[in-house]
Amino acid sequence: MDSLWHASVIVLVLVFIGGSDANPAARRHGQLDVNHKKQPLQTSRPYNIAHRGSNGEIPEETAAAYLRAIEEGADFIETDILASEDGHLICFHDVTLENTTDIASRTEFAGRKRTYEVEGVNMTGWFTVDFTLRELKSLRVKQRFSFRDQQYNGKYNILTFDEFILIALHADRVVGIYPEIKNPIFINQQVKWSGGKKFEDKFVETLLKYGYKGKYMSEDWLKKPLFIQSFAPTSLIYISNITNAPKLLLIDDTTVPTQDTNQSYYEITSNGYLAFIRKHVIGIGPWKDTIVPPENDHLGPATDLVARAHALNLQVHPYTFRNENSYLHFNFHQDPYAEYEYWLREIGVDALFTDFTGSLHKYQEWTAPHQNKEKKCKGPPA
Repeated sequence: MDSLWHASVIVLVLVFIGGSDANPAARRHGQLDVNHKKQPLQTSRPYNIAHRGSNGEIPEETAAAYLRAIEEGADFIETDILASEDGHLICFHDVTLENTTDIASRTEFAGRKRTYEVEGVNMTGWFTVDFTLRELKSLRVKQRFSFRDQQYNGKYNILTFDEFILIALHADRVVGIYPEIKNPIFINQQVKWSGGKKFEDKFVETLLKYGYKGKYMSEDWLKKPLFIQSFAPTSLIYISNITNAPKLLLIDDTTVPTQDTNQSYYEITSNGYLAFIRKHVIGIGPWKDTIVPPENDHLGPATDLVARAHALNLQVHPYTFRNENSYLHFNFHQDPYAEYEYWLREIGVDALFTDFTGSLHKYQEWTAPHQNKEKKCKGPPA
């Protein structure tokens, strides 16, 4: 990406997300015909989900990362939603800021480190919930991994949820969004909204403001495609009462407990629990090693999780696919296309979360050119 592309990103950001949350015009986007004459979302092959944008190249969850992912062919752009001290919803993965921003070098914030218990673990750092949106906007984002390109560090700031949505709505084709309700137990403990509203209420309100609604594959959904994800089952059950948009339950390693129900994900992946949660979700998003546990960095025998989920008409969207050798099991011979082949053809999943949208798009264009046919898994019955 050259300096001209970088300059164009800045212009686009200023044009359509400048001051979105404070600008009354943003509230009118729910009524705008943003899909006029746009190419529709492809629904004939597994979805290409841009995990935190095209973050294999550009710092995660920035406007540039999302614009790049759209340019590279993403079906959905994915983000994590947290909250600021003053209740604004932001796009950021970690509850602390130091891993992907310049806050550690900002002397004015040196005395703002805190320690909180998060999911049963004491964590120390600079927490998003201790900073106002204005303060968070003054930070600059950096690449998480040292082995990835560092030239874009310091060029972009933290996005609000509104700004993220506007990036998708202003794409030149229909692009879906895939936001996560991140760390809801912690956020609800630390941030309070007027009227007794919860984090989940504000999350859904933002989506509704921009016209995101409708069951999977409905006319409304196809106009503004959306999947809502969370590792917290109670959050997904709660929002089922206020939105009919499709939801997916994320699944970690089977030994890890949930943050809200204190169940292990081993229990979460049982037939009984999947049959229960399908009343509220249309799919699951497992860590890929939960589906196929590795042994000494080689693929082990695949579990029957995908087959059992599909038998309940649940989609399966595993995470996270990365091109670097350190993330590729030896079976794939350092070839990310071989990994895509295995997961899409042999395991048979319905979508992939990837840090490298362009690679997955090229693979799918070579092996399954776009055809606008409806996907098989439609979610639970009405």
